[in-house]
Amino acid sequence: MAGLMISPMNRGSHLKEPLMKLRLLRHATLVVEVAGKRILVDPMLSKKGAMDPVANAGNDNRIPMVELPVGAAELDKLLKTTDAVLITHIHRDHWDAAAQEMIGKNTMLFCQPADAEKIRGEGFTHVQSIEDRTEWNGITIHRTNGQHGTGEIGKKMGIVSGYVLIYKKQRLYIAGDTIWCSDVQDALTKHQPTHIILNGGGAQFLEGGAITMTIHDVLQVPVFTTSTIDIVHLETVNHCLQRRADFRAAIKDTDLSKQIRVPNDGDWVSIS
Repeated sequence: MAGLMISPMNRGSHLKEPLMKLRLLRHATLVVEVAGKRILVDPMLSKKGAMDPVANAGNDNRIPMVELPVGAAELDKLLKTTDAVLITHIHRDHWDAAAQEMIGKNTMLFCQPADAEKIRGEGFTHVQSIEDRTEWNGITIHRTNGQHGTGEIGKKMGIVSGYVLIYKKQRLYIAGDTIWCSDVQDALTKHQPTHIILNGGGAQFLEGGAITMTIHDVLQVPVFTTSTIDIVHLETVNHCLQRRADFRAAIKDTDLSKQIRVPNDGDWVSIS
């Protein structure tokens, strides 16, 4: 498959490696390679259609609605060379039963404090909750806050987090499942990220507002940063109603194509 690269980072190469590499697998599942380590973010590893649809979303499309861009053997290799897993929250589209089964129980797992006990109860033995920040193999990981919707829907969706990964001059902000809000603005101001990952899709139910970033939300972010932004969390779960074509058209219309990108599943994106 074009663009596929799941072998470990070439630590001995004379070629200059970027400080960070990032690959979108599907939805919010990312592979981040930094400081010679591979971090898997928000793994949803189920096969296409393996899970019931999100209820009260106006359709009955089973999820995930697309396959992973890697086959079984390639996924196995990826998991065997993963040094840590980073979980923004434990909704099933970010931490599903397949991930819990396939990821080794002694894998290093980073999560928000609200989820640590539940993950340990699933049999994982190296779970570290991040209240504010932690240091790991020369990488600083800050936890950030977010709002997974507003009003009663937001309360029902529970606590969610984002993370800023810092290594040397690079600061990668993974916002997680949040709408545009003061928490996101505060993270941009405080951490001054050099690269940003936003969860789009405008996910919502039949009642209440969006629970992840809409096109309008995404377009607020460039007001506060000139850093490159990649939009993920698209076309995989049945309540994410705004699609890649919608985001790309809006980005083009607002002349932001040089700053905001919408990668396809399987794409590597550059972090310069």
